[in-house]
Amino acid sequence: MPAGRASDPQGRGERNVPPSRRRVRARRAPAKGRPAGNSPRSNSQHPKRRPANRAKSSTGGAFKLSSTRRAAVLALLVCVMALSVAVPLRTYLSQRDELAAQETQRAELEIQVRQLEQRKQELSDPAQVEAEARARLGYVRPGETPYIVEVPQAPAPPPPRAPGDDGVPWYEEMWNSVLGKES
Repeated sequence: MPAGRASDPQGRGERNVPPSRRRVRARRAPAKGRPAGNSPRSNSQHPKRRPANRAKSSTGGAFKLSSTRRAAVLALLVCVMALSVAVPLRTYLSQRDELAAQETQRAELEIQVRQLEQRKQELSDPAQVEAEARARLGYVRPGETPYIVEVPQAPAPPPPRAPGDDGVPWYEEMWNSVLGKES
């Protein structure tokens, strides 16, 4: 048995052969005058060898999946990634909107606090408190005579009647329209 054949009984070790050994095997190839089947060794000793530069099949690919299955797996992965991103994204967007609403509310409350502080400062003056009591509550000092003048107001005119509003209930109007009567 030639060297290098003991560990590789089926002749598949050609890919692992160093370049120096390949040259030796190239010299041992059958001569031009002799047919390949008439070599000193018989065909039973050496099975047919596959070509070293064999093209890969187009359907093998990664994990031996066809292109349709690879596309389905890719689509499934994209869907899983989209779903895994959707929940945190939705949470982020809702919290961002809530934060904006809270900021708006905080700004409104700060304005209200400033107004109330200004009002508190105004009411710390006793003259202002007295003026408020007289205007809003009608208070008078002892010895003062209050006068209340009431200006007569003209009575408000009744609201204008809508067209077709002659005091007839709606169901009578509908019945009259069915019968063709005009009211």
